[in-house]
Amino acid sequence: MARALDVDVQVGLTGREAADRLAAHGPNLLQRTARRSWFSILVAQFRDVVVALLAVAAVVSFAFGQLAEGVAIVVVLLLNAAIGFVTELRAARSVESLRTLGQVMATVRRDGEPHRVPAEDLVVGDVVLLNGGDVVTADLRLLEGSRLEADESALTGESVPVGKSVDPVAADAPLADRTNMAFKGTAITQGSGVGVVVATAMGTELGRISSLVQQPRGETTPLQIRLDRLGRRLVWVTAIVAALVVAAGLLGGQNLPLTIRTAIALAVAAIPEGLPVVATLALARGVLRMARRHALVERLSAVETLGSTNVILTDKTGTLTENRMTVEAVELSTGPVAASTWRRQGEPHAPALLRALRIGALCNDATLGDESAPEHADTDGPGGARGSTGDPMEIALLEAAAAAGLPQPHLRRQYPRMRTEAFDPAKKMMATIHRQDDTLLVAVKGAPEAVLGACVRVATEAGDDELDQTARDHWRTRVDQLAANGLRMLALADRTAASVGDDPYAQLTLVGLVGLLDPPRPRIREAIRSCREAGIRVVMVTGDHVRTGEAIGHRLDLVGPDDIVVTGNALRPPAELAPADRERLRRAAVIARASPEQKIDLLNLHQEGKNVVAMIGDGVNDAPALSKADIGVAMGQRGTDVAREAADIVLRDDRFETIVTAVEQGRTIFDNIRRFVVYLLTCNLSEILVVGVATLAGGPLPLQPIQILFLNLITDVFPALALGLGASSGDVLHRPPRHRAEPVLTRAHWQSITGYAVIIGAATLAALTLATTWLDLPAPQAVTISFLTLAFAQLWYVLNTADSTSGTLVNEVSRNQWVWAAIGLCTVLLLAGVYLPVLSDVLSVVDPGRTGWALIVVMSLVPLALGRAVHRLRHARQR
Repeated sequence: MARALDVDVQVGLTGREAADRLAAHGPNLLQRTARRSWFSILVAQFRDVVVALLAVAAVVSFAFGQLAEGVAIVVVLLLNAAIGFVTELRAARSVESLRTLGQVMATVRRDGEPHRVPAEDLVVGDVVLLNGGDVVTADLRLLEGSRLEADESALTGESVPVGKSVDPVAADAPLADRTNMAFKGTAITQGSGVGVVVATAMGTELGRISSLVQQPRGETTPLQIRLDRLGRRLVWVTAIVAALVVAAGLLGGQNLPLTIRTAIALAVAAIPEGLPVVATLALARGVLRMARRHALVERLSAVETLGSTNVILTDKTGTLTENRMTVEAVELSTGPVAASTWRRQGEPHAPALLRALRIGALCNDATLGDESAPEHADTDGPGGARGSTGDPMEIALLEAAAAAGLPQPHLRRQYPRMRTEAFDPAKKMMATIHRQDDTLLVAVKGAPEAVLGACVRVATEAGDDELDQTARDHWRTRVDQLAANGLRMLALADRTAASVGDDPYAQLTLVGLVGLLDPPRPRIREAIRSCREAGIRVVMVTGDHVRTGEAIGHRLDLVGPDDIVVTGNALRPPAELAPADRERLRRAAVIARASPEQKIDLLNLHQEGKNVVAMIGDGVNDAPALSKADIGVAMGQRGTDVAREAADIVLRDDRFETIVTAVEQGRTIFDNIRRFVVYLLTCNLSEILVVGVATLAGGPLPLQPIQILFLNLITDVFPALALGLGASSGDVLHRPPRHRAEPVLTRAHWQSITGYAVIIGAATLAALTLATTWLDLPAPQAVTISFLTLAFAQLWYVLNTADSTSGTLVNEVSRNQWVWAAIGLCTVLLLAGVYLPVLSDVLSVVDPGRTGWALIVVMSLVPLALGRAVHRLRHARQR
């Protein structure tokens, strides 16, 4: 490799060569992601079809001298734009945090001498010197290594440091198996080594992942699609109705200004001006609720998207598991001993168990921190001690020994270390020699196959016996059985020595095996079960070996009888897979050894199947999938900056069960949005019917455009907003997710909208007719009566928006305190519109008088009474 890069390993590049290569290939920096400018975000607020139609209505109002109507419409437009601009500007993010991973110093060999240079000045061919604690700042091919290990969990998902060597590997080896490479953005946990730079900047594995993250998001969220589709339908309905009314007016001999004014009134009546405001505020309210439950939302629409999710792809390490190691069992000659046995306080432990745990604690370079300050105090599981340093597996061995009454300080005093034989990747073992009274104790740990090969005896209840071939095969079988359960295996052995210089690996006695596991997070099984009850499929995507992934999947109850476990190599872009293979891979509950590209293939596969997919992760390797998913969810505590920047939702407490809460909130918010959309459209359709029928009948205009706008902006918005703030009905997690193609409003909803609108419109026109004929009131009072009848009928209608499956009098709407507050506020505003001089002049209303008020109250309550009767019939039919 050094020869191919034209560099002498012992000398390194010369300063001139390094400068020339830097000038030719550029600095070792990841590319920036272009930020959305505030101007582009502002312009985007005015591209909505509803906004465009309102803008046309405002222009026409100004052209025909209707100043009040024009100004009112412009105010609505500006209010909607301001709310959308502020929320989207806050949500705009980039992946610039990827670049910070390279902003460190590196030690390189140049001109035969070591030099400290900025990481951005590294070039291909540089010889880099590595030591424990260093951050790798470029992709390196290792040339030398001594006990070298690297933490690559952020890239591969492996939960323990990876041992490195200089031996060649297959050209097509997965990233996690390239043990002769050190990758940019990872960290050296122990040992030392020398490597030559083979890739910098965007040519590194981290750079490749960065380019995947920078690709634009796949699709618009389901809520945006549905609301946009609804807006387009409203535009067409408005245009058709307005054209019919204008044509009827001209054929009826009405003058052009009056006809145009009527068309404007219909346009204003048809468009729910409060819909964008209420939708945004309802989502914002959901964001606040989620924040109280430790879920931080970057995009408002992400809340609803999670509510419609039916597939969750989740990382294992740090998400389903705690991203630390713990001793689960010790296998002795007498059989397995579970961790719960030695964790019991005040009970004596078997000598063989104490012997095994003592070996694990002595043959150990880690340091256990303060036991009184658990590092994972936020979990219910056993936490590592705060301030612990060293290899996670060695820390786990120290914790196990301390739990059994063998604390590290006590062992160090009783068995002072005389010599250390460092871990040798070739021998796959480590040994330490300790003073034990008048003799020397040799403690050895390592890979089971290596330790078994060095042992000649085995510890039993009766003493140390010969380890013959039968016994050796029996122990190998036990190793395979434990490994099949997803445990990482270590073998423990010891012996006495006559001299510190003796061969530590000669004539060993096998004491036992230790099975270690990255434990599942507390309550994770319950959370997965809740997802299953909610109709959500959970799929684990991990960088671990397939056998480990399958074992963890069974422990978490992820793998069922009909589920399969596959490796990432089985994944391809959906177009390259046969239909049967696509269906089979969608049944996979565990995907092992998955690369970032394969995670995206898996996302595409599920999205092609019309699924709404959420991706949960915390590492750099998860960032592309987080960005591509319908909704990306990152862990806030253990998650990398890269993952958090790419995600839509960040779980501040790193608890998977917070996802269940988020799903409940998402479904509740969509139910609330659907409820207030039904309310707004019913109100608006009733206004269209009132204006349209009166115009076609040749009567006076029963509502002025400014009055309609007042209703839509005040008496419609506040009840709709109150509906948007409603709490969960309690059964949302026992319903299946909505289908991706399901519209905001189904046929049943449109039937309800039409029916209630007809009733409200009929009551309003009846009030207008009675005011002019029976009460013989002048036109200003009659129009005021029709205006107030419509307003209060719409106000009472909010009580008819409860689900047909809920109670008639006590339901999710009547229990909503915000609904009653909105009714009270709107009543005050309507009274102010009548009796405040300036406001009454703008609205063109007058005091209707006692008789007029009596007519208003009676006629406005008619739709409520009919609605309650219909609701009771439906509820009785469904019981």
